Amino acid sequence: MKNTAVLLIHCADQKGIINAVTDFLYKNDGNIIDLDQHVDQESNRFFMRVEWDLSDFKIPKPKIYEFFDTLVGERFEMQWDLNFTEHKPRMAIFVSKMSHCLYDILQRYQSKEWEVEIPLIISNHPNLAYIAERFEIPYHVFSINKENKAEQERLEIELLRKHQIDFVVLARYMQIISPDFIKEFPNKIINIHHSFLPAFPGAKPYHQAYQRGVKIIGATSHYVTDELDAGPIIAQDIARITHNDTIKDLVRKGRDLEKTVLSQAIWNQLHYNILAYNNRTIVF
Repeated sequence: MKNTAVLLIHCADQKGIINAVTDFLYKNDGNIIDLDQHVDQESNRFFMRVEWDLSDFKIPKPKIYEFFDTLVGERFEMQWDLNFTEHKPRMAIFVSKMSHCLYDILQRYQSKEWEVEIPLIISNHPNLAYIAERFEIPYHVFSINKENKAEQERLEIELLRKHQIDFVVLARYMQIISPDFIKEFPNKIINIHHSFLPAFPGAKPYHQAYQRGVKIIGATSHYVTDELDAGPIIAQDIARITHNDTIKDLVRKGRDLEKTVLSQAIWNQLHYNILAYNNRTIVF
């Protein structure tokens, strides 16, 4: 694990922001190893990601937040987030009955492609428990209906808190998350779905797409918000379709896209590359 810190910053665009941030790091012996910034000229908003080595940094970790806020953050009225790469993020996976995204995540986890902990998997069905058992990860079933939804979600939140979960991945979890649940993890719940919405909603979007003779299909990963499937987009991709493709081909290509697009979102989440603002994301 690297011993670095990552700052994600946004504020009204103005002169001197980059100088103030880099000067703060320089004066405290922080060696910058990555810096990227962007200005949205329509909203006059400044965005920045900066990562620096903590090996010789003069300010102790517990004090960095306070020092930065006092010396830089308040001056520019910044909204910002500080993360330490030495901390291995803790991710919870929610699933239902489809296994393709779950297998992909767990294979990347087992091969150590990602520096992440997966303390548990939560589902509204018992169907995929055998996969969790194969990877030696606890599997918790919360059967949900209209009558018990609020109580079951309360128990899920308690379990996530107990395991100190940093973010949640919905790996084809076929339940709508309530606003109360979302408030517990703002911009910390990642979902994946096909990119036909809202044109082909429902249980069989690929069948509908086939009947309409679509020429491309896609997948979208995004943060979950109160508005269904309308949260800030993190990653997207497409595959081209021809008249030779059957419904099975569309499903196969679609699931491949879902796996890779979801993995891109998780990768960026793990590396603190995403800054969400006004239902959009800046992905550095």
